[in-house]
Amino acid sequence: MSSAVDAAKQSRCPFHTQKTVSSVEATWWPNKLDMKGLPKTQHATANDIASYKEKFLKLDLAAVKSDINGIMTTSQKWWPADYGHYGPFFVRMAWHAAGTYRTFDGRGGSGTGNLRFAPLNSWPDNGNLDKARRLLWPIKKKYGESLSWGDLMILTGNVAIESMGLETFGFAGGRVDIWEPEADVYWGPEKKWLAAERGGLGDKLDQPLGAVQMGLIYVNPEGPGGMPDPLMAAHDIRTTFGRMAMNDEETVALIAGGHTFGKAHGAADPGAHVGPEPEGARIHEQGFGWTSTYKSGVGADAITSGLEGAWTDNPTKWDNGYFDTLFKYEWEQTKSPAGATQWIPTDKEVKSVPDAHLEGVSHAPIMFTTDLALKMDPAYLEVSTRFHQNPEEFAMAFKKAWYKLCHRDLGPVSRCLGSEVPSAQLWQDPVPAFDSSTAIEDADVAELKAACLEKCSVASLVKTAWASASSYRATDHRGGANGARIRLEPQISWKVNDPDDLIAVLASLTEVQNAFNEKGAKKVSMADLIVLAGNGAVEAAAKAAGNDVSVPFTPGRTDASIEETDVESFSVLEPTSDGFRNFLGVSQPNSPQDMGATAEALLVDRAHMLGLSKGEMSVLVGGMRTIGANAGGSTIGVLTSNVGQLSNDFFVNLCDMSTAWKPSAEDEQLFTGTDRDTGAEKWKATRVDLIFGSNSELRAIAEFYASDDCKGKFVDDFVLAWNKVMMNDRFDVK
Repeated sequence: MSSAVDAAKQSRCPFHTQKTVSSVEATWWPNKLDMKGLPKTQHATANDIASYKEKFLKLDLAAVKSDINGIMTTSQKWWPADYGHYGPFFVRMAWHAAGTYRTFDGRGGSGTGNLRFAPLNSWPDNGNLDKARRLLWPIKKKYGESLSWGDLMILTGNVAIESMGLETFGFAGGRVDIWEPEADVYWGPEKKWLAAERGGLGDKLDQPLGAVQMGLIYVNPEGPGGMPDPLMAAHDIRTTFGRMAMNDEETVALIAGGHTFGKAHGAADPGAHVGPEPEGARIHEQGFGWTSTYKSGVGADAITSGLEGAWTDNPTKWDNGYFDTLFKYEWEQTKSPAGATQWIPTDKEVKSVPDAHLEGVSHAPIMFTTDLALKMDPAYLEVSTRFHQNPEEFAMAFKKAWYKLCHRDLGPVSRCLGSEVPSAQLWQDPVPAFDSSTAIEDADVAELKAACLEKCSVASLVKTAWASASSYRATDHRGGANGARIRLEPQISWKVNDPDDLIAVLASLTEVQNAFNEKGAKKVSMADLIVLAGNGAVEAAAKAAGNDVSVPFTPGRTDASIEETDVESFSVLEPTSDGFRNFLGVSQPNSPQDMGATAEALLVDRAHMLGLSKGEMSVLVGGMRTIGANAGGSTIGVLTSNVGQLSNDFFVNLCDMSTAWKPSAEDEQLFTGTDRDTGAEKWKATRVDLIFGSNSELRAIAEFYASDDCKGKFVDDFVLAWNKVMMNDRFDVK
């Protein structure tokens, strides 16, 4: 590979770029106040979550919705409502708060109220949504800590839809706000708005990105790169909506449903009249951005996307007008007053759309290039035709897709709060309810641990429990041990899980489960048994090293069926690398490795997904190595002569100055440790192993745990970190 290609890939690497988010933002907003020296408050603690849950559940949700309805048609002079109704504006706000979610890493979405912060608050695609949030300030002020911005924005979107005539599918609260931009989200490599430097469009789009250009939620409404080609637009729509968890039917429902409401704004050339976005605006504008000098700058003179016009004859009412308009006319290209490419009927006499602000004035309906994709792409056409002919089916499809859009990153239904939460949907990875009357007790736990250890090795039980629980990711709360989906496709076939060995372990555990469950009223699920067996194996490994420890165990997990599992959607959870098991994976096109991500960077990202600190990450890696829990039974990085014992040997031997390390001639990812005096080979290791001796922060941790008086401390800390991973998805007890 040429150095030029290497450099290009490194520039797009999601785990290279995400560490320099602040410097990229400084390029966009050089005058922004630098607060890096202050303590971080980005991530909500368990206490924050519990406190918010308690406050939210005391809300009278009906009263909140009534208050929101009260502002829906109360037009403000500083930002007048189109058609006298803020409903369409609030629908757009809620959509753009949620629509950043992407499946590959579960990042984005509405779960943190992140739309308030850079860069999202200043994306071109989010133009003038700063006004929508300011319109909601009286509601936020009234309810304060009991109603987060994240929940308020989504709830307002629901109220807006209901106020325009469509009952929504449901609403769930539970979003806990952050207090500064999310620093670990890779939004793309570009340093210029609307540039496209992310490896190509469509199916060539780099992972984990969802949108095709910097500053867009999905795709360019004028067409790919501004080219008005509906079929090319369909290709990008399918890719981006797919990366945001939507199939063709859901995609058509959302686009058509969203464009049933409201209008686009392009009264004049934005380049000549529109000022900086909120992060770049002057201090006296107090967080407002995109201030326009064109006439009044608001209402009929507003400029947002540069496109101008409405899709339906009644833009504040839910109806089938979008499809009526789409199929009724033939369409030709035209330019908006701002110079953007859009489409109008070839019949110039059509003036069916009322003006949003001027009585007695009407206009031709408009379509975007992306709208025409729903008519010209064969698969989208089939869905659009069916929805046009069956309005009730369209309405239900939109309601369900809207609920999914707004709640996809909230996680399982057990995290959903409020009186309007519907039953669990398939995309929420449902599990059966737990029957507490059959719960196992301490004596049963001890009996089951012993039975599992008789059947399987310590290392195999640790690997199985880790494989089950470590699929969890904190970004959208998917994966984890609950449900025991490790025994189902696709997880049972993931290469990192050593499928042949895993099947053998699961068969042995099934024997233990059946023997126990046949004895009496107490029952153990496979999900609980996998964790319980792993805990027992950790205890056995610690005891072999001379330490008696007890790993906490809380029953309550249940076993999901294949019918309760969206097999296809779980494919994105498959680890491309897992440093905890020293699995480096195989680079695939457009994957993080292909884009230049190092194995150690992917380890850190996996630790982030599991909610681990640097110290917790370190003890887990060190302990997993000495237990012998590497993928494929590899001995690489197992820096101990006492394999199977939970000890601090990994750090002791990594810090041993009698060992000299050098790159291996076999593989650029591998290194050989030799005796400095004799030159004899002592160890082999990966980049993931050696980073604990190379990186100054991690070496400090390694040296701490390698100390003679830290043997017990290491084991205790391993147990705490292990239990944290096993309990990540136990929202029922948090």
